[in-house]
Order: sequence, then structure tokens, then C-alpha cells
Amino acid sequence: MRGCMRRRLRAPPPVPAMSERLGKPTCLLVASAAAAGEPLRGQPRVARCPPASLPARPAVRVAPAPFPVSPAPPLPGVSAQSFLQCFTLSSSAFNLQVATPGGKSIDFVDVNESNMRWIQDFRMKSYANPAKLESIDGARYHALLIPNCPGAMTDLANSGYLAKILQHFCTENKPICAVGHGVAALCCATNEDKTWVFQGYSLTGPSVYELIRQPNFASLPIIVEDFVKDSGATFSASKPDAVHVVLDRHLVTGQNENSTLPAVQNLLILCNVR
Repeated sequence: MRGCMRRRLRAPPPVPAMSERLGKPTCLLVASAAAAGEPLRGQPRVARCPPASLPARPAVRVAPAPFPVSPAPPLPGVSAQSFLQCFTLSSSAFNLQVATPGGKSIDFVDVNESNMRWIQDFRMKSYANPAKLESIDGARYHALLIPNCPGAMTDLANSGYLAKILQHFCTENKPICAVGHGVAALCCATNEDKTWVFQGYSLTGPSVYELIRQPNFASLPIIVEDFVKDSGATFSASKPDAVHVVLDRHLVTGQNENSTLPAVQNLLILCNVR
């Protein structure tokens, strides 16, 4: 009887941390913090005049503006649907850390009836408060994920802090996934000799045919398709709004918001293979 009592009263073993119990790798989810009314930073703007009709390939080469260019409307932050899909799918396989420039809150765009409730619930969670991108140590994370962020052209494409993280991930061949406008965030990663760290890679992103439909096309701070080609990488795209994903080594890119799910699925496959 005493033996039974001793067994019942014996202290339980210490409970391991959640991350240890689940054995999940860590993933850094980087999002834009650009919001309405925030001025654009980076290189001076130049005028780009879209052609009247779509030829085989729209002419979008940068040319000096013959007249002063008025400030463009600010680019908003993060696609609500793409972020929802990135977060829900990747959280099943990773311990996620959301980070934005300055740790600012995320300005979601394209919120609708299908994702409004999820966004509201997300904002109530403690993990909805982003960490400061400036304080992130890339060595602590196994994967990097950037959802469709129209605002990435405003802040992430010029972020020196994100550039250091991307350089580390490329050196270590860690999985990277960027979707839609989030691919613009990769443009910040240059080496000391000014070459792009993704030179020689194959990737996709918003095509010119997709961008040209935007009312602010003439004042976009960066055209991903042109940047990729000019930086010595290979760019491919499918029809506008079509699902298109490119996997090259440890880099996964999705053409647009519709490509979010298959892009993140490829990221999960990459991590499982590793």
C-alpha cells in the first residue's frame, strides 16, 4: 500500500517546452510594415509610361522623366489572404516568428468576408505583435517566408537588415519562400561587389502584364521582372493570375497571390527533405 502511495505521490518529470515537444523547426515570416500615408523610401522615382496596347512584351525600361513626377500613392502592406494562407499552413510545421521593419503592426489589404474573422482573431493573439526585423538573427531560423506584400516594394526591397538575413540563408542554403510582391523583398540582398546574391537563380514574381493593370504602375519603385533579368537571374511567368511556382535549389518563388498555397507547400517539402 505504501509502495502504491509512493508511486502516486512521486513528482512528475519536468514538462519540456512546446518547441521541444513538437520538435518543430523555426521559420521567420517577414512582412511589410508599409501603411497608408507613409512616404516611399529608396531610389528617386522615375516615370514609366505603359504602352497603349499590350505588345508581345510591354516596354517598361526606365527613362528620364520629361516632367516632374508627382508623389505616388503609398503602397499598402500585406495581402490578408496570402498572409492567412502562409501563416495557417506553415504554423503546422514550424514555430513561427513574425517580423516587420521596426516591429510595426501589419497593415492588411484586401480584407473580405472570407478572411475578416481570421484577421480579427489573429490581431488578438500575443504572437500578432511582430518582432523588429532589425533585431533578428538569421542563424536562429531554419526557413524564411515572405507572403504577398505590395508594401515590400516600399520598405523590404531597401532593407539592409533583411539583406543580411538573406545573405546568411543563401550561404547556408536554407529554404526561402517569397510570394507575389513579396519577391521584391529579395532585391535588397546584394554582395559587397554589388552583385545580387540570387544571380544565376531561376525565379518568378508579378509579371509586367499583372503590374500594368495597377493604376500606380507608372510610379512603382521597382519592377521585379526587370530587376531579376538585369541582375543576372532567370525570370519566368505564366498568364496573369495563373498559379505559377518556381523552385531552384533552396529558393521557392510564387508569381502572385494565387500561388501562395503551392509555394508554401514546396517550402514545407524542402524542409522535410533537409
